[in-house]
Amino acid sequence: MARLLARRRSSGRAPSTGGSGFRLRDVAVAAYGPTVVNATGHGAVMPVLALRARELGADVSTAATVVALLGVGMLLASLPAGALVARIGERRTLVAAGMVDAVVMVAAALSSSVLVLGIAVTLSGMTWTAFLLARQGFMIDAVPLAHRARALAALGGAHRVGLLVGPLLGAVLIHLADLRATFVLAAGLSVVAGLMALLMPDLGAAGRDQQQAAGGHLGVWAVLRAHRRTLLTLGTAVVVIGASRSVRNGLLPLWADHVGIPASTTSVIFGVAAAVDIAFFYPGGWLMDTRGRTVVAVPVVLSVAVAALLLPLAHSVAAVTAVVALIAVGNGLGSGIVMTLGADAAPAVGRSQFLGGWRLCGDLGNTGGPLLVAGVAAVAPLAAASIAVGVLGLVGTAWVGWWVREADRAARPGPTLPARGVSRS
Repeated sequence: MARLLARRRSSGRAPSTGGSGFRLRDVAVAAYGPTVVNATGHGAVMPVLALRARELGADVSTAATVVALLGVGMLLASLPAGALVARIGERRTLVAAGMVDAVVMVAAALSSSVLVLGIAVTLSGMTWTAFLLARQGFMIDAVPLAHRARALAALGGAHRVGLLVGPLLGAVLIHLADLRATFVLAAGLSVVAGLMALLMPDLGAAGRDQQQAAGGHLGVWAVLRAHRRTLLTLGTAVVVIGASRSVRNGLLPLWADHVGIPASTTSVIFGVAAAVDIAFFYPGGWLMDTRGRTVVAVPVVLSVAVAALLLPLAHSVAAVTAVVALIAVGNGLGSGIVMTLGADAAPAVGRSQFLGGWRLCGDLGNTGGPLLVAGVAAVAPLAAASIAVGVLGLVGTAWVGWWVREADRAARPGPTLPARGVSRS
């Protein structure tokens, strides 16, 4: 692994399109190790954020706001994180994000007020976005184009594994100590993830030096303006994908409660969905690399649309589980799709700045999905809200299918997608 990455670092060029002799396990530790470790920490904390806020005296609505601040932090940091990666590189960003996240997790554990907890959660969301952007940039440099989708799908899968393992570890710690122990665990894992990042080579160093010598770093807004058409078309498709993925977290638990399914059973249903999700991430990556991106992007949105239309008919545990599993299949197949589309569209010059804007598109969708459910449910019965989400999902499927297919066509000939860039003008 070290020799392979060192050769690419010294070349200062993107990996070849063919990927002859490349194996994902050659970069597994450097590529996926920090992600699994960091995601495990986040996975341990996320289920108890609202409980920690309640423990500090927050009412239900305030506790929900504290949870939402994680997404707010991610939104706020998308563009600045892209600029940071462009200036200091992926490795330094990963190390810095890990250490800062460790500090804010300790602050969350020691906090005596909801305000301090909310600030810590917001900062944690910001570090998480920086971490994800740096991971994506490293993978673009380290992996040949012929393996790009599989590698990024596996990165998404590593994230899912961490989010699955984290709550299990957190439950053990809560049983042995209290809620604050999960934040301490997250802090420790953030440090470990940051230290693991020190082992990876800085593949983008040569490119940053050349760009600095050629006239300095590009501004974020200059890059986004230069690529505004891509962001307004394919980027909007990413917003739709993000919204579709996040809908299940708001709609499905509400429906399960509506039909009388206990919270403990709902948790088990979501555990089954997580297992299905993980099982499909590598087949989805293989399909993207061999059949194009459309064949995976469309099922991500379509599965949610169909599931939302079927949900009003689901009144038993088995039926709700089937609906959730349908969404999980689409979501699993689409593991890494947003990162892959971003990597395909990113320019050679100003890549990190562009990916920050791309990340913002995904975060807008992730934040907007639950808000859409809440807004429709506020003025209509839950069944009607589900049908409305399904109809909107069908419209979104058409939009996603059109623009991702256009991207696939632009990438021909060949089954794999070469990198496409736009000049800095």
